[in-house]
Amino acid sequence: MTRPLSLDLRERVVASILAGESCRSVADRFGVAVSSVVKWSQRHRATGSVAPGKMGGHGKPVLDLHRAFIVERIAQTPHLTLHGLKAELAARGVKVSHHAVWMFLRREGLRFKKNAIRP
Repeated sequence: MTRPLSLDLRERVVASILAGESCRSVADRFGVAVSSVVKWSQRHRATGSVAPGKMGGHGKPVLDLHRAFIVERIAQTPHLTLHGLKAELAARGVKVSHHAVWMFLRREGLRFKKNAIRP
């Protein structure tokens, strides 16, 4: 992902829009996309600032709050599938993806052993 364009450029673009120029002519003059000009002017009208929003970061793990339930379910039903666990969580009101369940189990070191012979 690329980094946001400079705040100085954004301010000059919005100032041109506020002066009455069209979005297309401002976009041509400053060499940016028309959609960027529109979005920056909308952001300025809504917030009073043209500063870019936060980029990147990680979301908080949703399943950490339900760790006890997940560990208990795996202990009770070792043959439970990821999709089955996802369905049980959905029944409790926790909507997560198959991948989120898999990543949680992997991060916590919890494993599904479907065959007792295999280590």
